[in-house]
Amino acid sequence: GIAEGAGSAGAGLVGAGEYAVAPASIAVKGAVGNKKGPGGEGTSLMECFSPDELRTHLASLRLTEKDAGKGQPMSARRRDAESDKAIAGASESACKACGVERLTFEPPPLYCYSCVGRIKRGQVYFHIPPHASGGEVRKDAWCNGCYTAIAGSIEVEGQKYAKALLAKKKNDDDLEEPWVQCDYCNSWHHQICVLFNGRRNEGGEAPFTCPSCIMSQLEAKTRTPTATRPSSQLPASVLPQTRLSFFLQERLRKVLSSERNERAKLQGKSVEEMPAAEGLTIRVVSSVEKKLETKASFLRAFKDQNYPAEFPYRSKVLLLFQKIEGVDVCLLGIYVQEYGSDCPAPNNRRVYLSYLDSVKYFRPSGIQVAPGMGEPCALRTYCYHQILIGYLQYIKLHGFTSCFIWACPPFQGEDYILYCHPKEQKVPKAEKLREWYLKMLRQAQKEGIVLSLSNLHDEFHLGNQNHDIASATELPYFDGDYFPGVAEDWIPGIQKEHADAAKKNKGKGGKTATAAARKTGKGKRLGAGTPEAELDVELMKKLGVTIANMRQDFIMVHLAHQCVQCRKCIANDNRWYDSTPSAHGAVFELCQECYTVEQALPIHEKRLTNGRDLVCEAIPELPNPDKPDDGEVMESEFFDTRQAFLSLCQGNHFQFDSLRRAKHTTMMVLYHLNNPSEPAFVATCNVCQRELEPGKGWRCETCTDYDICEECKMSKGHEHALVKAGRAAGDRVAMTEGDRRDRQAQITRTMELLVHATSCQVMNCGSPNCTKVKHLFKHAMGCQVKAGGGCQLCRKMWTLLQVHSKGCKTANCPVPRCRDLKEYRHRAQEQVEERRREQYRMYMQAQNAAVASGSAR
Repeated sequence: GIAEGAGSAGAGLVGAGEYAVAPASIAVKGAVGNKKGPGGEGTSLMECFSPDELRTHLASLRLTEKDAGKGQPMSARRRDAESDKAIAGASESACKACGVERLTFEPPPLYCYSCVGRIKRGQVYFHIPPHASGGEVRKDAWCNGCYTAIAGSIEVEGQKYAKALLAKKKNDDDLEEPWVQCDYCNSWHHQICVLFNGRRNEGGEAPFTCPSCIMSQLEAKTRTPTATRPSSQLPASVLPQTRLSFFLQERLRKVLSSERNERAKLQGKSVEEMPAAEGLTIRVVSSVEKKLETKASFLRAFKDQNYPAEFPYRSKVLLLFQKIEGVDVCLLGIYVQEYGSDCPAPNNRRVYLSYLDSVKYFRPSGIQVAPGMGEPCALRTYCYHQILIGYLQYIKLHGFTSCFIWACPPFQGEDYILYCHPKEQKVPKAEKLREWYLKMLRQAQKEGIVLSLSNLHDEFHLGNQNHDIASATELPYFDGDYFPGVAEDWIPGIQKEHADAAKKNKGKGGKTATAAARKTGKGKRLGAGTPEAELDVELMKKLGVTIANMRQDFIMVHLAHQCVQCRKCIANDNRWYDSTPSAHGAVFELCQECYTVEQALPIHEKRLTNGRDLVCEAIPELPNPDKPDDGEVMESEFFDTRQAFLSLCQGNHFQFDSLRRAKHTTMMVLYHLNNPSEPAFVATCNVCQRELEPGKGWRCETCTDYDICEECKMSKGHEHALVKAGRAAGDRVAMTEGDRRDRQAQITRTMELLVHATSCQVMNCGSPNCTKVKHLFKHAMGCQVKAGGGCQLCRKMWTLLQVHSKGCKTANCPVPRCRDLKEYRHRAQEQVEERRREQYRMYMQAQNAAVASGSAR
């Protein structure tokens, strides 16, 4: 099939962190006459199918759930007959795989750059047209209200755009799914139906064979079944394993096997007769070191308390795949933040479950777990719970002491990780989501993994009006969490109120907030009576009032013993605990220091231990969290943040709203994971100065930055041993661990070269690549076409700057546009967090109103 840049084809970077959609082509014409013989196309996953798998896939496309008996078993003969009947009634212009004609994508959500509000379908908005941005396609948009408020010009990413240049547009784009034509029979198919990979469409003439022709060729033995899959068609199981993914996979296998055995025993049947969850694969697809910077207002407010300016953590992304009808489908995505033993308080050894998202395609459906395996739930829920319990067990074994979960469901029309859910999959209410997590945590408690549960409000005594109330500096401070965001919003307002009150009371002898704070004893950890203490008290009071009715949404999970008095973890110390647990199961426990202080008090002042029968137990030291080895560090530009992955999916219409689309989307996700893009900057032969194509050159591991082409290696040679550099473009084999390390090393060298070339003043620098980067800079500065207009040199430069800015930690970096790109990404992330907080605020407001209305009755 000759593809001409179908909608599923590209993910080229055109803006800071944005992904562009390649020009859509509805007609991807067949290449009849250009065939090289059956097999080896490498463009459709169906080339790897057996005839029966092909028939199953086609039947799945053609038969609705109702036709298929709502999941009831159907014989292969009846299935094929029903499938043929469905396609026989289709029109000539319909897809020969599914029998449907025109199918359109869900339009990606559009948000206002200024107010962060969603621009609804059919609404008018304003945007920066390509001619106003030097050919660059930008996705920034302004709603009608914010456009009206713009005075003269608007600044975006360090660039100013005149208001008059903004173009008016209606949010009503309607993009049709792309098609592809078979090279043999000329039949037309939706690319998604036939699992066609648009990224393999080299030169617009990628070969394609439809499923019917593949079946005919296999049965006629003119086609050989694909024995070794190319890199574009690799399954989830070949993704690299980590210690965590191996631990979770093995644990899940064991618990699902036990559950199935229990179900069989209770029903008096053999294990083989019981439906089983098969073909499951768990992988960590991103594991990178990051730093969370403390927000400016919070840091200024508590600067005298030596509050950390940043918190190092490891970001990890876990995905669960299931092979459904021969194709991997991504079912579950989880983002976590792990703050290790080297991270300062209050985040030391804490984990934040940042985001979790799933789509409802798990097989088998409608199966309830066997009684005795935990609280009643569906097998799908049981599977997901066991993955989370396994993760809690893993982090506990590796020295983490607590996990925090903000049970905040996505709001209508929003997606967290997986783009565009099935319409029949309901978004859970906050109460249901909270109970979903708590059910999992209660099971983890039964297994001894979780020691106790609490919530942010009760843990830090936010409802108290006495000295027990915690300081804001004691609360966990996580990336994208509720508290850091609202604290940053509230601090300027509280400070203004205090300043206004101080002016009003000056010279009047009125009781100030300082005096009030001193009298109550609040904030004494910060020094009662200071402005910081006043702010601390007001901030915590406001947080307590705000989340009081929703406190159960902010779940604290304790994996280690914690002193109820000082809230410190008890490790390598004595633990004094009450042998009689409270009515709700909580255990009273003190560290040795707090117990000693309590025992020194007179009997009438022993507030904590009075009337309790305390038992002493020695608690061992905590293990240190593992430092990941080379195989554990996994970088993926698409999974770096959940927003980056969402942008990839939205920009390329990788949707999960139907099983056919979920299959195709997962195929493309696996393609990107198994084929990370080559670094934008290619090496140059140090002898003849020619550019080296990927996989064609040799590198010296002794000399600094020395590459040589095949011809010069043969004719000139080199004094040191040489190793083959990288992989050839379009290699049809999977990347090995060595390939991944080589690629990362090449990216590192390229980034070092970029920084060097920026500040290098030597006319004839010893590195030929330095001169090349300088020329690239010079070209980008004067080019009128720009990256958005299709200039490949500018595109190369832009990608280099993107990669650099993502990893750059230098405050005043000399690399051009670095600061602008960092600020743009920071702004985009702030908008996402702001939108989530605002939606949650509206939800809390509605809940509080309902509570007030109920109490009034």
